[in-house]
Amino acid sequence: MSEYGVDLGMLSIGLLIARIVIGLIMAAHGAQKLFGWFGGYGLSKTGEFFVGLGFRPGKTFAAAASLTEVSSGLLVAFGFLGPIGPALMISVMIVAMMTVHRGHGLFATTGGHEVPLLYATVALGLALTGYGQYSLDALLGIGRWTTVATWIVLGAGVLAAFANLALRHRPDTPAGA
Repeated sequence: MSEYGVDLGMLSIGLLIARIVIGLIMAAHGAQKLFGWFGGYGLSKTGEFFVGLGFRPGKTFAAAASLTEVSSGLLVAFGFLGPIGPALMISVMIVAMMTVHRGHGLFATTGGHEVPLLYATVALGLALTGYGQYSLDALLGIGRWTTVATWIVLGAGVLAAFANLALRHRPDTPAGA
């Protein structure tokens, strides 16, 4: 037990469960875009969708988003490289919220921010708490990230999201609009 009454073993089990669930679902979400697995559209169709969002070339941006989702999910699920996986997850979810979900309210039933906000929030929580003793970081002895390093990595993820958004071409406004 810690001085706050928290059983560190139980905390690590809780972190492990959260990491595996959120990480594997995020990786599968990326695999839908990248490979068309799990009912997804694959890279070509996802690329067409990205063009409609203003990301050109669509296939390139779709590949980058897909690879970010897969890699962030796997890093989180395995508990590897500290806040890097969560920062990547937060980055791609910011872009999703600002493009796909913007203007649709909060809840998923209306296409709102609910799901990407949940992914980003869990990712932030994992970055701030660490992965626990049942992680590759702990096994390899690399699980000790300083507070400053963690915030720098998270900040880099947020900056990367806004850099990506800056590359976006706004969809053309129809004549007379």
